[in-house]
Amino acid sequence: MQRSIRKRFFIQLIFASASLILIFTSFAYLYIEKSIYDEKRDELIKFAQNIASYKSLYDATVTNPDTFLGLSVELVNLKQQLDYVHMYEKTTKNRTYLTIIYPFKIHDLSYLKITRDITPTKQLLNNILNSIFIINTVGFILIILYAIALSKMLIAPVTTLSNRLSNMNEHLMQTIKIEELPKEFEPLGNTLNHLINRLQNFVKYQKELFIGTAHELKTPLAVIKLKNQVTLLKKRTPEEYVEALKTTNKAVDDMNHIVSNILNIGRQEGAQLEKPTEVDIIAVLREKANDFKLLAENEGKQLIMSFKPDLFMATLQVSLLNQIVQNFLQNALKFTPKDKRVYISSYLNDEGLVIEVLDEGCGIDDSVDLFAPFKRQGNKSGVGLGLFLAKSAADAIGGKIELKNRGDGVSGTKASLTIISKLCCPLHFK
Repeated sequence: MQRSIRKRFFIQLIFASASLILIFTSFAYLYIEKSIYDEKRDELIKFAQNIASYKSLYDATVTNPDTFLGLSVELVNLKQQLDYVHMYEKTTKNRTYLTIIYPFKIHDLSYLKITRDITPTKQLLNNILNSIFIINTVGFILIILYAIALSKMLIAPVTTLSNRLSNMNEHLMQTIKIEELPKEFEPLGNTLNHLINRLQNFVKYQKELFIGTAHELKTPLAVIKLKNQVTLLKKRTPEEYVEALKTTNKAVDDMNHIVSNILNIGRQEGAQLEKPTEVDIIAVLREKANDFKLLAENEGKQLIMSFKPDLFMATLQVSLLNQIVQNFLQNALKFTPKDKRVYISSYLNDEGLVIEVLDEGCGIDDSVDLFAPFKRQGNKSGVGLGLFLAKSAADAIGGKIELKNRGDGVSGTKASLTIISKLCCPLHFK
């Protein structure tokens, strides 16, 4: 059953406010009633004490003659002794009387019975109660109006975000201005902007992927067709036919390589749906680096490792992390000359954990978006989808990937992955 947050907030606000007003006014009325009755009781006790002491009511120090109006005094004998002052209220013929029984002569069970007409006081309390009821009714109406206005105000940012997102499409996507949102909605705005940026990159790279795929597949097909047309122009020697078939086979191999890399994109999208698991990223890096260390030594190169901290736990898809690190190391070893070094390291910064791979190759052209599909640089073979897949994997685990030239005076490239704590699952490190 779907429940409206606004409706729940509306009902809870009305219930809480109405309960608060009801409790406050109830305590206020009970306090007023008790104060008035205590005053009347003390007044009757004073009369009784004065009569018991001086045998005369008029010897009491009372300056207001109206005090004695509606007052009656009797001397009664009870069948049993009372050791305390007894007071009770009685209503007769729409009149309310307050009576006190006060000990006069305890040895012969004589008591003073003083009765006072408190009908005006009772009417005053009823008027107070009616006024409180009217005030509560008006307050309840005001609470409803306030709850309606407040609930509208609270969902206004959500409505604005909803309208902004509903008007977006793949051709027109703009990030949300965080400064226009209330402070409490800033995390939601940052999350939506992160998602919008991912969608923008996805749409951009998907278009380039389709165009690049068509172009890459068209080239070997054109080579095959042209080679076959030239071969069929005239009779050839067996050696020439073999050469033509070798050229055709090479073009087919290139096409298969392209198709295999395109299939990797589908496999990666499936990996993004895997359930994240908690792993020690440092242990994953050590294992992957040890595998590539043997490969580097076989190629006459050196892989140097430096991992800090000793332990860093994170919840993510390990296959995607492996794909990113593997691409970094493959490119670093590919472009690093023989007898040179490749460095892989990790360290903490204000954003989270940074994984960095440095090579001593030729560097890159900073003006080229190497994360776009089928973008290649240098004289090494490759389809140009590795960094594209690495960028997609980094976005999936909530990381930030970067590729730039080294700034330490050594020729080469620095590839880095930052696992951002704010965008990833809970992290624990020491």
